[in-house]
Amino acid sequence: MESIQRLSPEGLISSPAFSHVAIVPAGAATIYVGGQNAVAADGSLVGGDDVAAQSMWAMENAKTALAAAGAGLGDVVQWTVLIVAGADLRAAYGAIAGQLASDEPPLVTAAQVAGLGVPGALVEISAVAAVLP
Repeated sequence: MESIQRLSPEGLISSPAFSHVAIVPAGAATIYVGGQNAVAADGSLVGGDDVAAQSMWAMENAKTALAAAGAGLGDVVQWTVLIVAGADLRAAYGAIAGQLASDEPPLVTAAQVAGLGVPGALVEISAVAAVLP
């Protein structure tokens, strides 16, 4: 196997938005991106109470972290998206869905949570990526 395989096995729902299984070949570098919020480099929270704006900023932070490790969106094997309960899920996911979509979409886990570690944060995005040698 010379590439990452993303599978949607028969018997499970098929979606262009996510895959169910990813197989990473031996020798690939695994990159873990910790939870990213809508926090600017100076530590300020960006986007106020606009969950879509926060989602876009958190995704940009995740992309910056991936790039620092030599990876991009296409290298992501799995995304985890946490959204504070009561926030508009459609707005949050809609703001980033276009960046998650691909011919071989990654695995996606999304959950509503009571709160996040950053006061005022409405969304947190983390990722696992793999880069082949």
